[in-house]
Amino acid sequence: MKVLLVGVGGVGEAIAQIARPHAWVEQIVLADYNLDRAKEVQAKLRDGKRFPVEFVDANKQEMIEDLAKKYTVDLIMNACDPSFNVPMFDAAYQVGINYMDMALTLSEPHPQEPFKKAHIKLGDYQFERARKWEEKGLLALVGIGVEPGMADVFARYAQDHLFDEIDEIGIRDGANIEVKGYEFAPNFSIWTTIEECLNPPVVWEKDKGWFTTEPFSEPEVFEFPGGIGKVEVVNVEHEEVLLIPRWVKTRRVTFKYGLGDQFIGVLKTLHMIGLDNKEPINVKGVMVAPRDVVAACLPDPAHLGDRMFGKTCAGTWVKGMKDGKERQVYLYQVADNEECMQTWGCQAVVAQTAFNAVIAWDLVEHGLWKGVGVLGPEVFDPVPFMEKMAEYGFPYGIKEM
Repeated sequence: MKVLLVGVGGVGEAIAQIARPHAWVEQIVLADYNLDRAKEVQAKLRDGKRFPVEFVDANKQEMIEDLAKKYTVDLIMNACDPSFNVPMFDAAYQVGINYMDMALTLSEPHPQEPFKKAHIKLGDYQFERARKWEEKGLLALVGIGVEPGMADVFARYAQDHLFDEIDEIGIRDGANIEVKGYEFAPNFSIWTTIEECLNPPVVWEKDKGWFTTEPFSEPEVFEFPGGIGKVEVVNVEHEEVLLIPRWVKTRRVTFKYGLGDQFIGVLKTLHMIGLDNKEPINVKGVMVAPRDVVAACLPDPAHLGDRMFGKTCAGTWVKGMKDGKERQVYLYQVADNEECMQTWGCQAVVAQTAFNAVIAWDLVEHGLWKGVGVLGPEVFDPVPFMEKMAEYGFPYGIKEM
């Protein structure tokens, strides 16, 4: 398999590191707007021929197409912020190759009732083009990170193997990670974090379909395994709510994230003073997006690993019936930052996201996952994926609740 990896930030680097030991990955083109960053990752990988470096502007579809053709790749792997999804998604279609990403195309709130009604939903752009991908015999596997991705695989596994009927699927994410030396340092892309945390969260119910609520609504305390313990989680906009109901039978789907009071306070302040705005404004004759300024002021998550301590847990909480009895199960994966740094040289949050993409490459490359069109992870047999998780160093757990 030859891959054009667009985006060599923290997750992109982790993808390359995790894929490196596998001979069936013939070549990964490290393409990024920041050429110095791509060269930094290439130096760590110590194989310039297998991991060539290229400059790319992910907003320019033609440039992505040209690189895909230059290296005759089989797949475009999108490891950028979801604001770049459309040109990469469309480039893969035009070139005639498969595509994967870890987050869906962006949503737009309802103009009159943003906290009640869904409008343009996450992934709408991609799913509206599903038939064209089917007709061309191409696969766009969307949302194949940890959340979405692994969490969706768990939802399908619960349907197929653990329950007769499912009442609710709730993705729950929490951590006890600390970043020493900074008063505020997100361990994932702040651009994406602002997008998903300040947009109206989406909930799905069988009788109502998709609808929205207030950001940070419906707080609950969830006890995470792995020594993390109890964490307050709140509603956040996330792709699983848009993906799972398409292929898994359930009555309700939610996503809740453990952010913490300080983090929520910072996000609310950014929103209050307009620094979450992603549209460029004129600053002394220079057009700049306020959100990009915020990202530039904060430390790069890719370089925080040696300052991070603790664990992060991602998982899928399923409630329903089995053999006439009520059942609740939490399927999860816990990543320890120290272990991830020792094994991959990458911090836990990005490594936990990246390994799922590489497993998906593996399953597609070896014919265990087959399909055409625009598909989520729920479409495929979850067992081969889950069997490979321990092999890749990220074993899953199942906890009866």
